[in-house]
Amino acid sequence: MRSTWDPQRYLAFADERGRPFVDLVARIDSTDPRVVVDLGCGPGNLTSLLAGRWPAAAVTGVDSSADMVRVASDSAAAARVVFHKADLRDWVRDVEPGSVDVLVSNATLQWVPEHLALLPALAAAVSPGGWLAFQVPGNHVAPSHTLLAELAAEPPYAAHTAGVERVGAHDATTYLRALQGLGGEVDAWETTYLHVLQGEDPVFTWISGTGARPTLQALPEDLRPGFESEYKARLRAAYPDDGHGVAFPFRRIFVVARMPG
Repeated sequence: MRSTWDPQRYLAFADERGRPFVDLVARIDSTDPRVVVDLGCGPGNLTSLLAGRWPAAAVTGVDSSADMVRVASDSAAAARVVFHKADLRDWVRDVEPGSVDVLVSNATLQWVPEHLALLPALAAAVSPGGWLAFQVPGNHVAPSHTLLAELAAEPPYAAHTAGVERVGAHDATTYLRALQGLGGEVDAWETTYLHVLQGEDPVFTWISGTGARPTLQALPEDLRPGFESEYKARLRAAYPDDGHGVAFPFRRIFVVARMPG
């Protein structure tokens, strides 16, 4: 089962989700790219920052979710950005080699199984001396994810959640070596953001818009409320609110590579 996405739920923590994108793009030292592409653009709010950074560039946002592309296309960003629906694996297969000056992917590759094998094709899409930059979550061993997996493996949920989409990423060194092997000049690092989340069950709200969504959608309607209730309780125990908001550490992996000229 392939999950669908809720742009409004995703945007519930837009500022917190946007910080890694801003930090990633800040390390791209491109002055006058002609073509800029955002793979996995989501609702387009961050893609618009690329158009602001490089106003003379043709900027395109690509996402596999029709709902995300619809929201992006209806947003103010559409005045400067062309959005279209495509799986990034199809996009990279069809793109003309060397045609993109800056290729960005933010919190998307972790959804692509064996995405490490895609790096040569992504690098090939970049023009000589161009830039490939991406960021992936590195918090898959955090309680937010381990509690989800543990609960999903329990009866009566396990019969419905087997085989759902799972996120996965490599460490910074693995990406560094892979792109160095392709001739790139690579900067790879990791950052753990400490978000302070407000509201009722904010960690559930966060992860239900991303990593937990495939599991939740795989459950039948009669089981989902019970699952959500128990998951929220476990998250509250793991991420308590002491009256000043919920401290939510989130590790992310960044890679910026300038490809050989």
